[in-house]
Amino acid sequence: MRRFLRFVLHGLGFVLFALLLVVAYAGIKIAVYEQKDDAEHLAAKSDYLRTLEASARPERAPNIIFVLYDDLGLGDFGHTGAKQIETPNIDALAADGVQLTQFYSPAPVCTPARFGYLTGRYAERGGLSHVVFPQGHPISRYLQFAGANTRIPAHEITLAEILKSAGYRTGMVGKWHLGDYGDSLPNKMGFDSFFGPLYSNDMKPFALYRNVQIAEPAPFDQTRLSQTYTEEALAFIGEGHQPPFFLYLAHSFPHIPLHVRPDLKGQSRAGLYGDVVEELDDGIGELVSHLEQTGQLENTLIILTSDNGPWFQGSAGPVRGRKGDVFEGGMRVPFIAYWAGQLKGGRVESAMAMGTDLVPTVLDILKIPPPADRVLDGKSLLGVLERGEESPHEFLYYLSGKVLAVRDARYKYVRKRGIGYHMAGQNFSFAIPRGPWLFDFLTQEREDFDITAHRPAVAQALAAELTRFDDAFRQNPQGWTQ
Repeated sequence: MRRFLRFVLHGLGFVLFALLLVVAYAGIKIAVYEQKDDAEHLAAKSDYLRTLEASARPERAPNIIFVLYDDLGLGDFGHTGAKQIETPNIDALAADGVQLTQFYSPAPVCTPARFGYLTGRYAERGGLSHVVFPQGHPISRYLQFAGANTRIPAHEITLAEILKSAGYRTGMVGKWHLGDYGDSLPNKMGFDSFFGPLYSNDMKPFALYRNVQIAEPAPFDQTRLSQTYTEEALAFIGEGHQPPFFLYLAHSFPHIPLHVRPDLKGQSRAGLYGDVVEELDDGIGELVSHLEQTGQLENTLIILTSDNGPWFQGSAGPVRGRKGDVFEGGMRVPFIAYWAGQLKGGRVESAMAMGTDLVPTVLDILKIPPPADRVLDGKSLLGVLERGEESPHEFLYYLSGKVLAVRDARYKYVRKRGIGYHMAGQNFSFAIPRGPWLFDFLTQEREDFDITAHRPAVAQALAAELTRFDDAFRQNPQGWTQ
């Protein structure tokens, strides 16, 4: 018996010693963690931005407002099918602008989606296919231990940096969520001014910053959040004096936790979620009214969309899936482009497009060349928006850490992957490998039925295209061309 106890104690001692070694190793890795930027491409970025400073912009360069909602679904507006939520101001913008019904966020979750919108590149190029967390958070520590990026690399080029170099006044109001330290803060990435939180509204401490200083300490009263953003946006826009401006208005809602001004609570027929969306709509009404009163509306391009599909509440409209997935509901989102002085309104276009197209489209509008040292994954949508042309894309690719699916104008091929399974009443879920699947959007938008057996040649061709793209991506994941 004594031998057995001695053996057990020795075993426990060995296990404890091994655990201590693991903890010490992890602690050292985290302590010495440093995300490094690419010096060569940081220099190329500086050279590119300097050339823009010396270039002339169009005589009537438009003001640009990019409105990005958080976790808002395809079916959450009146014009996209909502029956219990009233959005008259956004619907009016859509009626007088151009709607894209086949528009996708660059990713099904927050951080990589924002990366894609602002850079024109897949977030995997910058090592940010995951959601980042505040410094010191256990998940942030884990990412550091794994050697993953925890901020947008400083060598990436944002739309704000391009427009600032082109002579624009640049401002951001709202949620950043691309890192909270170093050279990756909004003011370091092209924004003259920043007001908002650095993370999602469910992350703590939730404080609002003005540039790099805390303006509203945590915990900020989120019932005031949407109205505060609107007021800050209007203050930035001002009275329309030169130079032209770029405003990135990144709302925190309808990401949870949901909050609304007390006087608006209960106004919708869709509960608190509907109240929140209707307050967001009120903000668009104030924004458009201010632009009209100050004589800026005609020459202002307003783009409105979402960072991914709905989470626990909200409507994905007629498609399958929600936030976090590459089924359509996770990435297909509303899109409106309004520019009274340039775009013929009242049009609904079905050309497929993605958030990575934002940067190339603005470059095309301003006749600015793209940077020569890197791939832009997006393409210009100006022909679609101005003239109703076909999509500039032959294929769209769905990425979430890996290349998971591809679509053309009609079909979507999803490679075999884990599909989430959850049992009601249980607090756990798991993934069951399923696929590959082929879906035909002409006959069933919801991705309900695999038609591989009926269209084997189509499935084979799309599988080959997905493999080709995946192989090319693996060979040059950062997308450098020089």
